[in-house]
Amino acid sequence: DKEHNFSNRRAGLIKALTGAVDDFYEQCDPDKENLCLYGNPDGTWEVQLPAEEVPPELPEPALGINFARDGMQRKDWLALVAVHSDAWLMAVAFYYGAKFDGKERERLFKSINSLPTVYETLSGKAAVKVKATSKKAVAAVVPEGQPPAKKARVEDAHPTPSAAGLRKPSPGFILRADGSLVALNNAHIELFWPDDQLWYRAEVVSLNSRARSAKVLYATGDVETLSIDEIASEGHLNVCT
Repeated sequence: DKEHNFSNRRAGLIKALTGAVDDFYEQCDPDKENLCLYGNPDGTWEVQLPAEEVPPELPEPALGINFARDGMQRKDWLALVAVHSDAWLMAVAFYYGAKFDGKERERLFKSINSLPTVYETLSGKAAVKVKATSKKAVAAVVPEGQPPAKKARVEDAHPTPSAAGLRKPSPGFILRADGSLVALNNAHIELFWPDDQLWYRAEVVSLNSRARSAKVLYATGDVETLSIDEIASEGHLNVCT
């Protein structure tokens, strides 16, 4: 499934540039040889030398991203890597799509275009801004066929997860408000959206124990910052085991 392949590779790249950004930054040592950032089909990421095969099995990502690291502001360098990552994702997707007919390529592009780019996610341009008025669900504009925003969050940003929701939470435990946050560190969680009556999977990529907030990465690659106690007070956060 080429759409699933694209989505997972994209999620891996976003993880490298957000939740695992310090690790990614350290791996891009300018003293090493030409390095590339790869997003893998299983949703992971890696910094590696380019493929030795000529021509390569797949289009290659931008070469030598590590050489520019210390010559730019960190934010600008990450943005540059994000833009090149988007270009690489498109190249891989349409490498696979070269054998598609017109309708299949159109469907692939529509699926890709329904997701924010890596750059849009990194820069925050993908976020839908809303006014936080209460703990009740608020309206937000999201792509057709995707679940509406669950509630106001920290930073007032709403993701648009399109991965299939679950009617019941997976094995685990419902986090209590004001409880310990230790179990959330790098945890796989599920969030309940009342409007859909469904649970959506996400991964905690960073945790702020003092502010009691967490940045989570959805299966689509969308990133959201959560106010933990607000959601836990309603019993809407399941920690998977």
